Amino acid sequence: MKHLLLPFFVILAFISTQNQVRAQNCSALNIQHQSDIPTACNQMTMSAKQDNTGRNFLYVAQKEAGLSIYDITSLSAPVLVKNIPITQLNSLQVMNLSQYGNYLYLALGNSFNNGQNPGMAIVDITTPSTATVTNVWESTNTLSGSGIVKVEGNYAYLGGMYHGLFILDISNKNNISFVSQFIPNRNYPTVVNPQSDTVKYNARGMEVLNSIVYLCYDKGGFRIIDATNKFAPFEIGHYSNPALNNLAHAYNNLVLDGTLAYIAVDYCGMEVLDFSNVNNITLRGWWNPWHCQSNPFNWFSSNGHANEIELVKSCNLVFLSSGKSDMRVVDVSNPALPDSCNFYGNTTDTLGTWGLSMHQNNIFLTYICTLGVPFNSNWTGVKILTYNTCSSGVPELNNNMMSIYPIPTAEQLTIETQSQFTDAGKLTISVTNSLGQDCRSSYVVASPNKINVSTSGLAYGIYFLRLSYENTFCIKKFVVSGGK
Repeated sequence: MKHLLLPFFVILAFISTQNQVRAQNCSALNIQHQSDIPTACNQMTMSAKQDNTGRNFLYVAQKEAGLSIYDITSLSAPVLVKNIPITQLNSLQVMNLSQYGNYLYLALGNSFNNGQNPGMAIVDITTPSTATVTNVWESTNTLSGSGIVKVEGNYAYLGGMYHGLFILDISNKNNISFVSQFIPNRNYPTVVNPQSDTVKYNARGMEVLNSIVYLCYDKGGFRIIDATNKFAPFEIGHYSNPALNNLAHAYNNLVLDGTLAYIAVDYCGMEVLDFSNVNNITLRGWWNPWHCQSNPFNWFSSNGHANEIELVKSCNLVFLSSGKSDMRVVDVSNPALPDSCNFYGNTTDTLGTWGLSMHQNNIFLTYICTLGVPFNSNWTGVKILTYNTCSSGVPELNNNMMSIYPIPTAEQLTIETQSQFTDAGKLTISVTNSLGQDCRSSYVVASPNKINVSTSGLAYGIYFLRLSYENTFCIKKFVVSGGK
């Protein structure tokens, strides 16, 4: 289990009680580590996704090692049941994957360097433990690899990095056929320098809905592409934050919620874009915890690099893989004011994430090995986590009727309410740290509406206090500034 004691979190000490309340469901997630699936640095885990048809299998895009399939009936003891090596995939490395029914679609070709062509494979997972490759397609365009694949109907949409978007006909799973290729304009948001900038415009994260492709185009920002005519796709909208024009920024991955796009923008955090008018896409909100625009060299020293992203709509929460700081959770109950509210991992070790996926109560983080750019990581594999859903079925106390102080605290935290606790036997108070671990803490009911909680034994960091009384509860976030 990893612990986070980051100095920059001290700013949370000044958050108002009202802002603390916004993310109360987030603070109660109780994120718990279940197990690790370690691999070697020459077999890096890029992306891991649980079977979405109700079966207990995990599919791992394992780069040089191909596709690995694990039985995760026991989350604490995953079992490898199948590996498809790259020798069955035209020797192309597996960078990402998507599942649609009983088929996996693999994005092939190393996208970290210029050594492999973009490609895609289809894998029949009717029986995951005996999965078989039905067909492999490889582009004649060379030297960029691929980073993402999505499917809608009889077509696959492959993000071919420098070579843009490929549309493939997959109606015959044994015979993938090329339909078209579209390379978005590289002279947006600024005119490129052909000597240094052209390779920074890459088709990365993607969603497809009703033949409209929503594409993260790396330094080229967010693009919307009409692919109704599969043979002649064309761009209908674009956006790039002008504050980032002179930075080495990257639009990496996205999720959609109606006409909002939540986009992981590397060390610039997460943007919330409103594309209700594709001719005038606007920045609705920006979560920028690492202050990327303050220094053009921040990319090398940032405490986070947001990459893969998931939205839990029922909780109004976004989960992000964040490189050096592993995973961050952002409250988007107000999309205009996204607010960091939970996390897993720290910045003081030598572990860094690349990928994140979620299924029901399970979270899968994939870690990569790096040589220190943009962060240092010497371990690769999958960490399996679980979390509580945001809905407990228990009614909440009115948060405006309860306050806690002082924040930050050192020795003692006081809870004060407008209502009275007339039966101490029905009162329960618990304190957990940011990893969901219980922290023993005594309390004294000083009066019917005031309770003093001891924090003298707690280390510096962020904690969550849960107060339960009869059939109601309330959760508050606080910071301990001193202690042992």
